[in-house]
Amino acid sequence: MPKSKRARLVHESRVTKKDHKEQTRRLYSNIRECVEKYDHLYVFSVDNMRNAFLKDVRTEFSDSRIFFGKTKVMGVALGSTPETECAPNLHQLAPFLTGAVGLLFTSREPEAVESFFQNFRPQDFARAGTVATRTFIIPNGLVYSRAGEIPIEEDEPISHTVEPTLRKLGVPTRLVKGQVVLQMADDQEGYRVCTEGEVLDSRQTTLLKMFGVTTAEFRVDLKVRWDRKTGAVTTL
Repeated sequence: MPKSKRARLVHESRVTKKDHKEQTRRLYSNIRECVEKYDHLYVFSVDNMRNAFLKDVRTEFSDSRIFFGKTKVMGVALGSTPETECAPNLHQLAPFLTGAVGLLFTSREPEAVESFFQNFRPQDFARAGTVATRTFIIPNGLVYSRAGEIPIEEDEPISHTVEPTLRKLGVPTRLVKGQVVLQMADDQEGYRVCTEGEVLDSRQTTLLKMFGVTTAEFRVDLKVRWDRKTGAVTTL
């Protein structure tokens, strides 16, 4: 007789519960330890969060510590007033601990740290709900895989197997002798996928990805720097 697929009783002793209070205490104590260990502390924010790119940052700064947790806990650990701060002038960082921000503790020279983040701007495909950073139009005529993003001699016509998908996404294409062709009205230069400044929907982001158009830029913005040796706070 086959085993029943009905829900079974699971004893609480077998379930591992998350101890949020313990996680908070650990975050608090780790931050306080880092204040005493590292020479510099940065408060940073992230634009177009991508876990893969944040992992690259963690790998690059393997000799440092990065915290991306609850801002309230981070604020309490650092201290929001001169009486509660764990090191001189740390309370001046409190106004920057709002929104999606993190902490970077490092002993690297500030010039090297800030130069890295100024140049670390990997591109990725946009997600639905984000704002288009540029206008993208699929040109009339034979449809190429990059739709004019690269020179035609370096490109190749898009596969005929993709044509039904393009039509489902609203692009008025048709097959001519086995090739995908787009022909809009005479007063139109092509099919406008998106216009700079508009909020993208899932259909538009799918089309942008199909043609390899990356419009989202992962960026870490360093907001402020604190120096342990001098207690100086520098707004960036």
